[in-house]
Amino acid sequence: MASSLSISGIDAGYGAVRVLEDVSLNVAPGETVVLLGTNGNGKSTLMKCVMGILPPAAGSITAEIDGERVDLVGRSTEAIVDLGITLVPEGRRLFPKLSVEENLLLGAFRPLARAEIAHNLDMSYTTFPALKERRRQLAGSLSGGEQQMLALARALMSAPKILLIDEPSVGLAPVLVKRTIEKIQELKERYELTVLMAEQNFNQAVRIADRGYVIVHGKIAFEGSSAEELNNNELVRKFYLGL
Repeated sequence: MASSLSISGIDAGYGAVRVLEDVSLNVAPGETVVLLGTNGNGKSTLMKCVMGILPPAAGSITAEIDGERVDLVGRSTEAIVDLGITLVPEGRRLFPKLSVEENLLLGAFRPLARAEIAHNLDMSYTTFPALKERRRQLAGSLSGGEQQMLALARALMSAPKILLIDEPSVGLAPVLVKRTIEKIQELKERYELTVLMAEQNFNQAVRIADRGYVIVHGKIAFEGSSAEELNNNELVRKFYLGL
């Protein structure tokens, strides 16, 4: 059963600095929704709010998982991961002095995933064959593209229902960005995931997005009900397409 995410009226920031103001968005079961915005507009802050890393000052965040509706605000990050919600953070955040396989095993943190480590490890290596070849190699010695694949596979090890992905294109060459975005689509379809992806590379993001939102200065400036609607929006054309 596919899961969903609902964010309503979120205000959040750091100390006296407000970053998000009245942010609302929804990700329906099985959708890939993209949150578009240039650096500093609040995409990562919103991801932190969903994961319980940063408590919002106002608003609600709820998830429906296996038919049960759960309020995420006030829950610890560990409890949110236990529900089946996983974040692939900006910059990968790997353990560079641990091996590929050790990084993967650390992804199997929640109890449900611990019981399926062998299965999920095999699944990760099937999805990312290059990681199997390099399973004894230190994560810090991998190329940027391989590190992004490892970050995605580590998230897969937690057997997620809802996958949050923050800026997967950062630091990658254009050809690797294309491959990474395609791999995200493959994972979503193969494992029936619900995906919220924060990204500033518009052209690549809309290739796999069912629909999306544009965030500007911490506020949702536009909601597109389809990739075509995003492509045709004046705000998007100005900021992302140079038209």
